[in-house]
Amino acid sequence: MMEDLLFADVILPLPLGYRYTYRVPAAFQMRIKTGARVIVQFGKRKFFSALVYKLHQTMPTGGFDIKDIDAILDEEPIISEKQLVLWEWIANYYCCTLGEVYKAALPSGLKLESQTKISLNPEAIIGEGFNDKETAVILLLESRKTASIQDLNRFLGQLSSFAVLKVLLEKNAVIVEEQLRESYKPKLISTVRLNPEYQSDEKLNSMLDLLARKAKKQEQLLKIFLAETLYGDLDQTEISKRDLLELADASDAALKGLEEKQVLEVFQKEIGRIDRPQSSELLIKELSEPQQMAYDEILKQFEAQQTVLLNGVTSSGKTEIYIRLIEEQLKIGKQVLYLVPEIGLTTQIITRLKTAFGDLAGIYHSKFNDAERVEIWFNVLNEKSGKTGQQYKVILGARSAIFLPFRDLGLIIVDEEHENSYKQFDPAPRYNARDMAILMGSIHGAKVLLGSATPSYETFFNAKAGKYGLVNLSERFLGIEMPELIPANTQEAYKRKQMRSVFTPELYGEIATALINKEQVILFQNRRGFAPFVQCGKCGWIPKCRYCDVSKTYHKNRSGLICHYCGHATSMAIKCEECGSEEIKPRGFGTEKIEDEIQLLFPEARVARMDLDTTRAKKAYDQLIWQFENGKIDILVGTQMVTKGLDFDHVRVVGVLNADNLLNYPDFRSYERSFQLIMQVSGRAGRKHNRGKVIVQTSQPNHPVIQDVIASDYYRLFSRQMAERKMFRYPPYFRLIKIVVKHQNKDRLDLAALHVATALRTIFNKNVLGPEYPVVGRIQMWFQKEILIKLPRDGKIQDAKSKIMEIINNAKSLPNNSQLIVYADVDPM
Repeated sequence: MMEDLLFADVILPLPLGYRYTYRVPAAFQMRIKTGARVIVQFGKRKFFSALVYKLHQTMPTGGFDIKDIDAILDEEPIISEKQLVLWEWIANYYCCTLGEVYKAALPSGLKLESQTKISLNPEAIIGEGFNDKETAVILLLESRKTASIQDLNRFLGQLSSFAVLKVLLEKNAVIVEEQLRESYKPKLISTVRLNPEYQSDEKLNSMLDLLARKAKKQEQLLKIFLAETLYGDLDQTEISKRDLLELADASDAALKGLEEKQVLEVFQKEIGRIDRPQSSELLIKELSEPQQMAYDEILKQFEAQQTVLLNGVTSSGKTEIYIRLIEEQLKIGKQVLYLVPEIGLTTQIITRLKTAFGDLAGIYHSKFNDAERVEIWFNVLNEKSGKTGQQYKVILGARSAIFLPFRDLGLIIVDEEHENSYKQFDPAPRYNARDMAILMGSIHGAKVLLGSATPSYETFFNAKAGKYGLVNLSERFLGIEMPELIPANTQEAYKRKQMRSVFTPELYGEIATALINKEQVILFQNRRGFAPFVQCGKCGWIPKCRYCDVSKTYHKNRSGLICHYCGHATSMAIKCEECGSEEIKPRGFGTEKIEDEIQLLFPEARVARMDLDTTRAKKAYDQLIWQFENGKIDILVGTQMVTKGLDFDHVRVVGVLNADNLLNYPDFRSYERSFQLIMQVSGRAGRKHNRGKVIVQTSQPNHPVIQDVIASDYYRLFSRQMAERKMFRYPPYFRLIKIVVKHQNKDRLDLAALHVATALRTIFNKNVLGPEYPVVGRIQMWFQKEILIKLPRDGKIQDAKSKIMEIINNAKSLPNNSQLIVYADVDPM
């Protein structure tokens, strides 16, 4: 009957513009829930794990064949209703599909892999009525039990075996099923416990006497076990097998003997995968007077505002204020999300959080493997320790942590909110985690604290306009002086031949002094590799990537040229491909060259490099931080990684090797970002003992931004930039949407991009710029052009996006455009 029918609208992990409806079989109707995963067939042979978006009893119209849900994966939802609201908002705002959000949000371990398998139907009666190919398949399955569709294609010697399978299915001779498996498996560890029969002292002592006479090694092992468990200081009844054997210096044979005597039992125990320092005495530091005033003001602002900006100078102790706010949330049973822009920042901060909150604090980011991320997901979802003994109330994470299934979120902290690392670039959804945090706060009824020494102009504009609360913290912790910023004129130094390699006299002298005084140095250069490019000294030829329109970077350590866009590598050019000359010379300098030159100039110094090349391994970044913190490194050379909010006690000198590269980047935000980067790296200098020095090397010492940096005058630069952005229609006065058009054929790209831009101009007129090639116009064989749309903030933004997406979809549906890629990037960075 109609009233017995139940339908489910599901989200498939595919870039589909709409949801699909499936029938819920009667056997599943009492079990299925919104937010749970189910197995559905999509197409003729493919099965997917889909997410239940909505349950209803409305029969879909249109005469389509409605398929049944094949299986239920989750008895309880793994996604909350609040998360689905967030997903839908992301899809609408960032011009993508719910399927793309689904793929980005769930850990890979919760997304199932499928391989179509065919087997004989055990209930079928196999007799006559099959042709030769059908009989051959039946015989194959009788011998192999199961085979994949690819196996059958090879066996039958044809591209597709589907026609044969279709007949076999109609005759009910075979079963085609999608063997779906979850890639997450719990981590198990061999654990030892006492057999319950030996809980009594009498029986245990009797066994010890027996072992003392006949099996000394087993006796010793049992005594160690008892000392660590029943008779130990800790309240525990079991111990890991590895720890027990190490403590007793015993072999597997001794333990095996106790197992055979049924004294000890060895079993597999599920444990947590995440490394966490053992929490000892918990410590929350007292706030200084300026910190306490800022803390009180934040609480006051939260009474009227959902979102507050904490504008605190570098080294002002914002982290301690965060910890005090977290403490208040934990007292009332709330969860806290603490976002940082870079995975590397979690190393120092998690140590501080563990000191304050012990095992209530956990980490979530992309360098964890699938199983680790799944474990944290369920920990946050269930809010209970379960089998693993872990319970997280505070999650420290990078941008992907916004997708975790929080149930009772009370506070979201976005540290270094100005960082563009919060923006996801590829693939979709191209979201900004800072902006999503503010939306999450609204959905969950949670407060949001944005923290920065150099706030993004959009955030500061909103705070000045009263949209956010604003709290200033203008003093460094314990009254430590701000570092002295000194411009060093590279143009003059080169002219007077005073440069030592890439170092001005000012920077060289300060490095030498710091080393004499046993102090540390940080050198910042925002280019990795040895040299940005190499060039023929005779004709000017430069080796370029064959797949991208960009020169290759010389990496001396790998003796090769590498494209930083697609990763294509070749050996170092020995001869010029144009004139045959062997005068191939590196041009410019990256972090590798700085490291080399420093070691030549200061051979006694211990030098290390922190960039993408040296921190690829999971623990590499942590090891570098530990070595620098503990005085094992004198000079740390690095890219943007060294500019983040790291806290080192003995850094006195910071060198910015080339500020011109930052200033001259062709983007309307280049001045804002230059100021932010230089001020952030400056904040690493002069932490506790004496005033630090920051040497800014530039050929433009009188440039207005350099002058603002030297004066540490954020507000002066902000005011100038706001006037220019208002005049030229840039954020925060206008919204930006960037349309990216890609094709492997340059001529077709030009035509398609012009078509899209022309259509956009009929709606948005002069607010459309382009199409133009970006700085790098071809990446991985794909030519690309960009179109920029400027939309007034008071306009109907969602209507505009709908029109934009209609134009994009029309362009992709035109003849000869099957290979065309077009997408919208909302609020590009």
